[in-house]
Amino acid sequence: MDWDTIIIGAGAAGLMCAAHSGGRTLVLDHAKKAGEKIRISGGGRCNFTNMFCEPSNFLSDNPHFCKSALSRFTQWDFIELVGKHGIKWHEKTLGQLFCDDTAKDIVAMLIAEIEANGAQLRLQTSVSDVEKITGGYSLTTSDGATLHTRNLVIATGGKSIPKMGATGFGYDIARQFDIPLTETRAGLVPLTFSNGDFKAISGTAVPARVQANRGPAFDEALLFTHRGLSGPAILQASSHWHEGEDIRIHLVPKLDIFETLRGKRTTSGKKNITTVLADTLPARLVEFLTPSLDLKGNLADHSDKRLQEIAHALTDWHVKPSGSEGYRTAEVTVGGVNTDALSSKTMESKNTIGLYFIGEVVDVTGWLGGFNFQWAWSSGWAAGTAIRSTL
Repeated sequence: MDWDTIIIGAGAAGLMCAAHSGGRTLVLDHAKKAGEKIRISGGGRCNFTNMFCEPSNFLSDNPHFCKSALSRFTQWDFIELVGKHGIKWHEKTLGQLFCDDTAKDIVAMLIAEIEANGAQLRLQTSVSDVEKITGGYSLTTSDGATLHTRNLVIATGGKSIPKMGATGFGYDIARQFDIPLTETRAGLVPLTFSNGDFKAISGTAVPARVQANRGPAFDEALLFTHRGLSGPAILQASSHWHEGEDIRIHLVPKLDIFETLRGKRTTSGKKNITTVLADTLPARLVEFLTPSLDLKGNLADHSDKRLQEIAHALTDWHVKPSGSEGYRTAEVTVGGVNTDALSSKTMESKNTIGLYFIGEVVDVTGWLGGFNFQWAWSSGWAAGTAIRSTL
């Protein structure tokens, strides 16, 4: 064999795996630079993990699969690695950790780690063919070379952000080796409405609790756009949303709107109810909701029952997206290689010796806020150390 291990994909998971695999390791990627999604993440500062990372922060057909890797290489382990390389970081909100300077520091750290491990990185090289041979795998690359390796690691990510070079290559390899796939869809993505429902209030943001039918509720900002709904709360819920379903919106969840209106009725009763609501919600949003909620008259003219009806409409608002912005802007791909086909300890295929799948290509999707990077670090570490132990 030319190599002990070939890793296809020089993203977060692939680089992490190469830093721990040992032996003769080669990383291949068709891009000009390694770690491009790391570089653009977090506004260029890379939200590299989350202090509160737990298995419950991940979506998968098998919610238990991620536990092994996450427990053996935790967020604290990655934070220690970052510290070892002298990278300064800060917590932004909700446990999200960012580089003080630039995401390029994380890429440089990973490249330094793979070089220290003796691994090699070969960029602008794509793989056109993979074949199982005795004792390993044969790969044909875009430059016409044929490479032989004992272990093959697929770290090619999902379909999200195709302009960055994302493809379905990893899924094609899974199909080639009869490894089942869980249906994929865009995740952490803005939701769209065909009639331009919210165009009039595009740019308006409000604190909200958003929930898709099948998922948890997320308390973060909601942003109205000319195409539909965005903001962290929507992105979080989008990973759990399926076409044709409603999403539920609770506006200003930390405030009891009924009690607020009821209390102001004695002090501001002569004011129009829209004026009073504009103290709680953005004025443009109140104006937008006025026709559908029939908001008219002074606050004093509204009974408790009527105020409860208004509060209920604002705290249990059902809307039905027509779709999402798709993989073009999605931060992740939900679904992927079925975890039933993989070892949760090593990430190796159960039916094909020496074939590993790590990172986003696997049916494990994290919440917004550094969780997907932590899955990349943990799954890459799990595969890398498992391979090292066999050499």
